[in-house]
Formats: sequence, structure tokens, C-alpha cells
Amino acid sequence: MELRKQNYEIIPIIVDVPSNLRTINFFLVKAKESLALIDAGLDHEACWNALLETLQKNGLALHDLTEIILTHNHIDHVGLVNRIIADHPIQVYAHKNAIPRLKRDRQFLEMRVEFFSKLYEEMGCYEAGRKQVDYLKESIVKNRKLAIQAEIIPVESSHLDFQIIEVPGHAPDQIALYDPKHRWMISGDLLIQHISSNALVEPDSFGRRMPTLLQHKHSLEKVSDLPLDLVFPGHGVFIQDPKDLINKRLKGIEKKAEKIMNLILNGVTTASGLAQAYYGNKYSEQFSLVMSEIIGHLDYLEFNGKIRKEMEKGVWHYSINKE
Repeated sequence: MELRKQNYEIIPIIVDVPSNLRTINFFLVKAKESLALIDAGLDHEACWNALLETLQKNGLALHDLTEIILTHNHIDHVGLVNRIIADHPIQVYAHKNAIPRLKRDRQFLEMRVEFFSKLYEEMGCYEAGRKQVDYLKESIVKNRKLAIQAEIIPVESSHLDFQIIEVPGHAPDQIALYDPKHRWMISGDLLIQHISSNALVEPDSFGRRMPTLLQHKHSLEKVSDLPLDLVFPGHGVFIQDPKDLINKRLKGIEKKAEKIMNLILNGVTTASGLAQAYYGNKYSEQFSLVMSEIIGHLDYLEFNGKIRKEMEKGVWHYSINKE
């Protein structure tokens, strides 16, 4: 596939991984006077070697990089930033909401721990929730070294040859880089061909729960309205039929919401109970992901007036709204 346009060329860096993500994708955008790295993979040798080898194959070197742009704060998209800037200090751009997460701001992370502690208690998670909260507490200290050492510059509404589009949901700071002239998009984890992207529950800067599934749905709808022929995702193969895939993902949200409503009709009333009934063993194996999915769909159903909730002994119980 020809990935060269008049003003720039996209050079993919694709690293196979032994998980359902299949690959970690990040990208060089080569223009006449710049060489931008879009996302930075994981901090491991496979991603590092892939970056160096891709640069070398294209007659380039690490010192030719002029900037790094991060689509969102997750570890599999930012891993090599510190390693790159330690050898070659360059500017790092991201959404402003990514900064406290990327800098691992202690006050923000402690607020986030309190948010999840309260959330999991109210969702009836008990021991599983407390275990996850303990993990989050430990990670504040354990993962201090993962803080991005460079100054992070808030990305503006346009950058290089791309419009910067906010697409929150999977992460509150997620952006996509869109070229309307050539109908291309570098999408982060908004859209993945082989799996649906999780809308991960997160607090905003004030500790309030964001309606992440609603945000994710709106982001998909926003992108669906754009003239778009090719999407470069953060994982898996490039997407050449993005509108069809978006429609499939939107239908998937509705289908899962209906299944959750049926579980509520059958007497499962707490988020924890719904997660265990819907996901089985995955509840303990992938606790935070599973709870994000269930809580996101409950928020979505409540927003649309399909269900309501009542607090009983400190736990939210959901029921079908018959009004």
C-alpha cells in the first residue's frame, strides 16, 4: 500500500505481541522539514529495535526525529518516550488532559485511588475492588519512573498536515490526527479492526466519573461523519472500511446494553453481579476492564432513561425504568 502523499509519508512501525491486541502500531510521519513520531509503543526491546530498524531502512536515524505526538496516555503508546528523549531531547505533544497522567502527578493519582475506592464500593465489588485499589496505591510509588521526563506541550487544533480531533472514551485525553485532503486518520485506540476498544472508566480532574461509553460512542459518531478512507489504528491491521466498522461497533454497544437489561430483568441488580453474570471468570482475570464495560453500559442505559438506580446500604442497585 502506497503511504506517501504530496506533503508527507507515513511509515508504520508494527510490533507483534502475544495478546489479543495482536500488534502495537506506531508511526513516523516524514515531511520535507520534519520527522514526527506518532505514539511510542511499549518500553521494551522489541519496540525499541523496531523503531531503530524502521528508521535505518528509510535512511533515517533517531537524531532525525523532530517531535513526538501522543494519541493518549496509555503505557503501550508512550513507552519509548523517555528512552528517546534521554538520547535526543525533542518536543513532546499530547492533549492537555494527558499531562497529569503522563507526568504521574502524585496528587492526581491519589485522587484517582480515592475515586476508584468509592466507585468499587458503590458498585458492590468488595474484595475484588479492594484488591484493585491496593494495586493502584502500590503503583503510585512503584511506577514513578514511568513519568515522562520531558515537558509535555498541549497539542493545538492543527499540527503538521493534520487536524487534531478530540476522541475521548477509551481515554479522556485521546486524540486522532485527521488529514481531510487525503481522508486519512491516525486514530490511537478509537477504532480497532479485530476487537472493540474498551471505554475505560476514569475520573475527570475534579474526581467526577466521566460517562466514558457515551463519550466513546460520540467519538465514533463524530469520526463516522468525516470523509474517511483509511485509518491507522494503534493495534491490528489498517482499516479500509472505517464507516462499516464504526456502524458495527455502534450496534455492538446497543446489543450489549440489551443483554445487560435482560440480566437486570432477571434479578441481577448490582454492577458487580452483572459483571460476574456477563463475563464469568473474566471478572477476576480482567477486573478493571470488565467493570469499565459494565459501568459504562449502565451509565449509557441510565442516560437514555432505560434504567434507574437506588442506593441500598452503600451499594447502587439497578432496575428497569418502567415509566
